[in-house]
Amino acid sequence: MNKSLRNKGTALKILTISSLYPNNKDFKHGVFVETRLKHLRAEYPEIESTVIAPVPWFPFSAKCFGEYARFAGVKDVEEINGVTVYHPKYLVIPKLGMALTPIFMARAIEKCLQRIIKSGQRFDVIDGHYFYPDGVAIARVANKFKIPFTCTARGTDINLIPVIEKPKKMIQKVFKQAAHMMSVCKALKDEMVTLGADDSRVSVLRNGVDLDLFKPSNNQEQAEKRSKLVGDKKLIISVGWLIERKGHYLVIEAMKQLTDYHLFIAGDGPDKQKLSQLVKQLNLAENITFLGALPQAELSHYYQAADALVLASSREGWANVLLESMASGTPVVAADIWGTPEVVAAPEAGVLVKRTSDSIAAGIKQVLANKIDRTETRQYAEKFSWKETSDKQYDIFQQIIKQNK
Repeated sequence: MNKSLRNKGTALKILTISSLYPNNKDFKHGVFVETRLKHLRAEYPEIESTVIAPVPWFPFSAKCFGEYARFAGVKDVEEINGVTVYHPKYLVIPKLGMALTPIFMARAIEKCLQRIIKSGQRFDVIDGHYFYPDGVAIARVANKFKIPFTCTARGTDINLIPVIEKPKKMIQKVFKQAAHMMSVCKALKDEMVTLGADDSRVSVLRNGVDLDLFKPSNNQEQAEKRSKLVGDKKLIISVGWLIERKGHYLVIEAMKQLTDYHLFIAGDGPDKQKLSQLVKQLNLAENITFLGALPQAELSHYYQAADALVLASSREGWANVLLESMASGTPVVAADIWGTPEVVAAPEAGVLVKRTSDSIAAGIKQVLANKIDRTETRQYAEKFSWKETSDKQYDIFQQIIKQNK
């Protein structure tokens, strides 16, 4: 939409609802949802935004309680990049959570929204993310408060969870109730249509990349940065939550064939100890470094120093790390799954491989043998700015508002 044609006197009031959103205890959690909203607001400053980001209720903060312990310290309300973010707590019951979580989440969101509305706020549209359990809960709340809603598919909510019959039926009900639906890649949209979504009511809104945050290093600069970190070795980086699905163990196993390389693993998660043990078993301690979870600004420096990023996930909607790496001038080696071929679609972007350690090792060698000019990799990433996504999202919201007047 041409900005000069917009009615700038009319604010668009959006309520974003998603359990995938950063908080004071986890700055990386759901950062992709926050990033999309940030770019939408930057492109359309007349938008007024509020966020409800529910988190599981957990009373104990001791480290012995593992990943759940971090939820104990999440604030009830905070401000993130100029947006008020509410964190209502909902109950999660082990082993029964899959069936009951949408109900408990809906109750928590409903109470929170009721308080917000009583304070005088009104909303034109709900911007929902992740179809299960979030989308199911959002549909209940939207119906109660008579607010039209959208929901964005992001990965496992469509390519994994619907294999279970009861959640699938709930998701299919959301398909019918949503004013419009979005997916971050065409592969997810195709699966949604297969599951029963109306093709005409699903739009592909791919994630973009922050081209100002992720700045490129040229070939000479990269070599200098790499040398300071790992000397004469080639540098590979694997980024993501430390869980089986992300496939870090495959990248570690591939390192057995890459003796003159060093691997940095950026991320935290429940499999950290298991992955550390694997490194010791394979006698690769001198070749692999765990960096922990990093802010994006710091992660950018490692991208600039790396020869290649490796993504070995078994399931991805639209992996943001691929474009972040490319924007830094670093080509990628990625498992050929779901939406990834839509991101890695040119030689200067990198290579697609089978999800095995042997194929990953071969892919890494191939990327380096191709001697890709890092400037070309950056230019490829520049095709994926956020502007097109923000424009489409804004138009969808405007159409929904017109239809509901």
